[in-house]
Amino acid sequence: MLVSTSYYITISYRIQQGGTLKKPNHREDTAQCEHVSGMIARISDKWTMLVVHILGTGPYRFNALRREVGEISQKVLASTLRDLEENGFVSRTVTPAKPPQVEYALTQLGQELLVPVRALAEWVIANSPRMDAARTTYAERQKIENPTRN
Repeated sequence: MLVSTSYYITISYRIQQGGTLKKPNHREDTAQCEHVSGMIARISDKWTMLVVHILGTGPYRFNALRREVGEISQKVLASTLRDLEENGFVSRTVTPAKPPQVEYALTQLGQELLVPVRALAEWVIANSPRMDAARTTYAERQKIENPTRN
């Protein structure tokens, strides 16, 4: 569980009632923030989001998934899949054969994670031109403000 629904309801209720929230460093809020930060760190790295996105199209065997992901080492993919399995996002099914066949698929929790992953990907695609323009503007401003750094 990432963050309990009651936590959000409490915040929403306090805001609607015109109340104030506890200070950000309040122990309960800090524990919730640490928990959320830890979970986000687990799911937001480059490979995890890409693997979840790809597995959203259906189950994959390890090598097929590795080919689909692209520039990822076997060790990093194995570690990413282990972490996803440990956190309940991916199931690992071993079919007895010679050699054994291992298939990875999103669990129900993984399917739920896929929703914000896809939404974030869509947001990035839609806003990439704006971010590119901002980087260009920033680089041009830096050339003017700091001519010796170039």
